[in-house]
Amino acid sequence: MSSWLQFWAGSDSVGRTVALALLLMSVSSWTLILWRSVTLTRARRSLARALPLFWAAPDWDSARSQAQALDAERILLPLIDAGRAPLPAGSLGEGAGNEARLTRQLRDALHQSVARLQFGQVLLASVGATAPFVGLFGTVWGVYQALLGLGAGGLPSIDRIAGPVGEALVMTAAGLAVAIPAVLAYNWFGKRVAACEAELEGFAHDLREFLKSRP
Repeated sequence: MSSWLQFWAGSDSVGRTVALALLLMSVSSWTLILWRSVTLTRARRSLARALPLFWAAPDWDSARSQAQALDAERILLPLIDAGRAPLPAGSLGEGAGNEARLTRQLRDALHQSVARLQFGQVLLASVGATAPFVGLFGTVWGVYQALLGLGAGGLPSIDRIAGPVGEALVMTAAGLAVAIPAVLAYNWFGKRVAACEAELEGFAHDLREFLKSRP
């Protein structure tokens, strides 16, 4: 913390902008990590409980009601409603066959649910990819500023070089500290999203086959 404060006190506007950018990346990524950890865990749990109850229900209305009560993240209900959603009169979709219409509506609902599950993944990937380079830029800029100060202040020495350069290296460490949790969370969330997506794809396929046999 003292090295960070020393860097902040001795840096110019560019160095402070880099430090603030890393702080913003860290706050946004950790907020997203904590929030998505809760929502994805809840989504997995909801799917595990709602799907068996849906197929065990005696009729469509009760099956939908049970799924709605358990679908906290609203990733299952769009698929259920898509199977019975009417089309506007006179539309191109209305002229297509029932199977084509059903396939299209289930596919669109599946994409909507998967997009909801993947929310925030782009931010985590961006932070993980760019934070080390932002920190490295802050280090290079800090070393450059330190060398300029040494050049204007007489003969250089190890003591005069080590302090400013050590403070500048804190930015590289800060960039890695921001990037590593974001990358780990991105990979972990990707695995959980893929598991939920597989469950939803299987449910969409089963729902399509069920509705095809109904008038």
